[in-house]
Formats: sequence, structure tokens, C-alpha cells
Amino acid sequence: MPVNKRVIRWLAGQFHRPHGIGGHLAGWVMADRCSNRRRNRWVVSLLDVQPADRVLEIGFGPGIAIAELSWLATRGQVYGAGHSAVMVRHASNRTAAAIRSGRVDLRVGSAEDLPHFGEPLDKVLAVNSMGSWPESQERLKDLRARLKPGGLIAIASQPRCPGATAQTSQRAAQKIAAALTEAGFSQTRLQTLALEPPAVCVLGVNDERNQHQALRS
Repeated sequence: MPVNKRVIRWLAGQFHRPHGIGGHLAGWVMADRCSNRRRNRWVVSLLDVQPADRVLEIGFGPGIAIAELSWLATRGQVYGAGHSAVMVRHASNRTAAAIRSGRVDLRVGSAEDLPHFGEPLDKVLAVNSMGSWPESQERLKDLRARLKPGGLIAIASQPRCPGATAQTSQRAAQKIAAALTEAGFSQTRLQTLALEPPAVCVLGVNDERNQHQALRS
């Protein structure tokens, strides 16, 4: 394989699982890219976070959404779980004051091995990370069990595959909506952000009627 292709593949891998110097570089790129900032802040805005809310983000990257959440949940708690220690450092630097006050708690962890967060959560979000979850359907069921009745989940995606179009985004949204419905979420609704390609976010509610079923499964 030519050297330039190996370098491109190495750099692309850093965006999926950042580590080392390359991971730090990927974190700076993600934090600086305008579309990333717009996408993350947009998803947070869809959740209507209240001051006392308890919120979890899975796969928080350099912490753009975590910072937004910390400014909104001023009397609540913001948790983050991500599989990269490098991204934990990036996000920790971005939210240092909120961490010192105890309002933000960032941990190295994965969707399949989430720690216990104490009381049930009000909101959960994941931006461009669900595609990497093993057995994603089981992960969604676990998240529903961690949410309060009436709690809200937001799963967002902006396809990054070569040649991605609006149709690619729509297909991703349909898959997310179907997965949320199968996991027991109700009132699913789709929101779209005009980027290239469009970012999509599917929101679902943890219906109180299904809560006991989620806890037993």
C-alpha cells in the first residue's frame, strides 16, 4: 500500500478511536471544524435541557456538547462516557470549571460497559457514535432502563462515508428510528440540520408504560 494511503487510513482511524499524538490531532480537528460545532450544539438544543437535569452523552469527543450541557444543567449533572482517554483529556480541559464544581463527570467507558450513574437520567444523547456500538439494540434497551419515565434520548448521525448525500442521511435516520422503536421508545421524531451531507437526529421518549418492561429486560 502506498505511504500516502497508509497515512490517510491511519488518520481516519484516529477519528474512530483516538490515541496518542494522532488522537490529540484528531481532537483539535474535531473541536475546530465548524460543522462539528454546529452539529453538537444543535443536538443539545433539541433536548431542551433544564437546570436540574441529569444528562449522559456517549462518545463525547472533544467535549463540545458536554460544554453546552454544563452551561444549561447548572443545578444538575452532566455525565460523559467515551472510549478514548485522549478525548477525556480534551473534554476535561474544555469543561475544567464544571468538573471542579462537581457538575461534570467524564469517564473512559464504552456503550456496552457503562458505569452506574446513581439516580435515573433525564436525557441521553449520542452524536455519530451509535454505529460503532456492538449489539446496538441491546445498548438502546439498557439506556432506556437508565432513563426516567418520560426521559428523552437523541441519536444523531452525519454520514461521513465517501459520496454521502441527503439520501444517505435519510437512510441513517430511518435505521435509527426503527432501532429506537424496537427498543421501546415512543413518540420518535426526526430533525434535520442543513449540512453537507445533512445531519439527522432522531429523538424518542421513554414511555412510562414501558418502563417496567425495560427494567426487567
